[in-house]
Amino acid sequence: MSGEKSPRLPERERPWMMRTYAGHSTAKASNELYRRNLAKGQTGLSVAFDLPTQTGYDPDDELARGEVGKVGVPISHRGDMAALMDGIPLAEMNTSMTINATAAWLLALYIVAAEGQGVAQESLQGTTQNDIIKEFLARGTYAFPPGASMRLIADMIAYTVERVPKWNPINICSYHLQEAGATPVQEIAYAMSNAIAVLDGARERVERAHEPGGAEAQQLMEQVFGRISFFVNAGVRFVEEHAKLRAMSILWEELGRERYGVQDRRHLRFRYGVQVNSLGLTEAQPENNVQRIVLEALAVTLGRDARARAIQLPAWNEALGLPRPWDQQWSLRIQQVLAYETDILEYPDIFEGSIVMDALVAELLDGARAEMAVVAEHGGAVEAVAYMKGALVDSHRERIRRIEAGEQVVVGQNRFTESEESPLTADAEGGILVVDPAVEAQQIEDLRAWRAGREQAVVEQALAELAQAAQDETQNLMTATIAAARAGATTGEWAGTLRDVFGSYRAPTGVGEAAAAPADADLAELREEVSRLEQKLGRRPKILVGKPGLDGHSNGAEQIAVRARDAGMDVVYEGIRLTPAQIAASALQEGVHVIGLSILSGSHRELIPAVIDALREAGVSAPVVVGGIIPEQDVAALREAGVAAVYTPKDFDITRIMRDIVELLDADGAATDGAAVAHSAASANGAA
Repeated sequence: MSGEKSPRLPERERPWMMRTYAGHSTAKASNELYRRNLAKGQTGLSVAFDLPTQTGYDPDDELARGEVGKVGVPISHRGDMAALMDGIPLAEMNTSMTINATAAWLLALYIVAAEGQGVAQESLQGTTQNDIIKEFLARGTYAFPPGASMRLIADMIAYTVERVPKWNPINICSYHLQEAGATPVQEIAYAMSNAIAVLDGARERVERAHEPGGAEAQQLMEQVFGRISFFVNAGVRFVEEHAKLRAMSILWEELGRERYGVQDRRHLRFRYGVQVNSLGLTEAQPENNVQRIVLEALAVTLGRDARARAIQLPAWNEALGLPRPWDQQWSLRIQQVLAYETDILEYPDIFEGSIVMDALVAELLDGARAEMAVVAEHGGAVEAVAYMKGALVDSHRERIRRIEAGEQVVVGQNRFTESEESPLTADAEGGILVVDPAVEAQQIEDLRAWRAGREQAVVEQALAELAQAAQDETQNLMTATIAAARAGATTGEWAGTLRDVFGSYRAPTGVGEAAAAPADADLAELREEVSRLEQKLGRRPKILVGKPGLDGHSNGAEQIAVRARDAGMDVVYEGIRLTPAQIAASALQEGVHVIGLSILSGSHRELIPAVIDALREAGVSAPVVVGGIIPEQDVAALREAGVAAVYTPKDFDITRIMRDIVELLDADGAATDGAAVAHSAASANGAA
């Protein structure tokens, strides 16, 4: 026995990097939160930015109304970034920034903040998510058209690999694909196809600066490949989820060797961080989310050969609203118990040689390679955005169908629903963090003071040089972006300058591309009800599904639109990022009977009344139905504002929701062309 190989490692492995995705209200408040979290044992930062920052708007922009400081921290200029990182040693800190369309700008502000601490950019460590294709598919915080967006990514990669060599310029982000309904096969295939598009663009940029095919260009491309990381999801089916990660590791090495000629094994490693699944978190019996999060964490920690390098866990109450510091501490403690109390870090890979695991991996690889071939036939990931979006909408619809039918059990939601009252949600705020409404006005006041105190001529010159660089494909935009950050330009000014050059863009919704639903008894009955309503109205009922503000999580809104279409209604769905005035004008022009408003970002208290006011001013008087991550204590105010019905994540049965709408119109006489019905991504259990 003494000669046998020990089942244990010679030394216990170091734990992964532990982060908490955090940020809210103001830079100062978020800085205080970060410092407290670091004192509790967190080992890296993960910055959550608010939606105006993510999409390139200043707090005083019309589209920023109600969104400032809600889902993250507002960062408008270098002063805000300096305040956010005050007292945090950037030479030592590893900072992850969940930022995409404006990633170049936020990295520039971070570089300038580091300079203020006397830290050179060469010393900075961290990651910018910077995955724009995923934004077109699943999350909606894009700012520019695809071509210009891919150029910004390539410029960042080319700049950082030489000047900020410890920085990961992009996380290929499959996380939000799963949140949008992706199967494991789709998550793998679309993430890898996305990576190919990014790397091909980076290679073109590298070869423009160096001799194509030369040794210097190839060496630099190997370094580029080695700096690409991934940000993945892990659902509660944790055995299959672990197999998914092993499959992704195999495909990544294949891509490196075969497509990009990478030989150095260090550069071929599949490096990923993770936030485990938020899609499966429930509003009903939210205490069950704790065990879901723990089990999902096992998928990315159990097997040594596919273990995450960095982990951030959601909080138990994210289907209810924003988590409080105490809730985030609970998630951090889950990580610490896993790392320091269990024995998972004491062993080699426990799945090595497993017949079951190897077969699961092979099955996923076969499916992923086949789906990658379909994306390639469409011309690659950028050209295949509409195809992939439609496929995700179909997959999400199938997931919801299984839950509605009880085929996929969700404990506390469609089975075992009897429950005691939870003490976790018994406080006045319902167990969540409520951002002070005064934050937005204060941010606007602070922004105006910043503008008044800077050298305007210097800012204008920097923005003019940025515009000139944007017009010249041979120039790397990072240099001009950093100069604008130093000059004191704002987030909205930087993005506005580039919008003037690149133009705007609206991503495909996937609703038109989604296949017709297969017939079943419930849908057939709903179609009959819609048909009877049509006879009463004298024409087909028409619903407008709208998403006011900057919230880009459109999964549930898309499912409402698809179900309404399948039920026989006419559907108007123009996608995300609409002002109240635009929604009202569309409702009037289209002659809709009902309009659906979907909000998950916490801006419902401001935006829903604003939409209703705009509808009334336009002469639209039909009923309004609202859905989203809406705390119970906000429902009465929405009703008082004129909302006919409110749906939240616990209302997972979309056919039932559509029946409610039909009954509402039938009872109302449906004589009011130009009404508004609202529903949320979360009501389709699509909160993310």
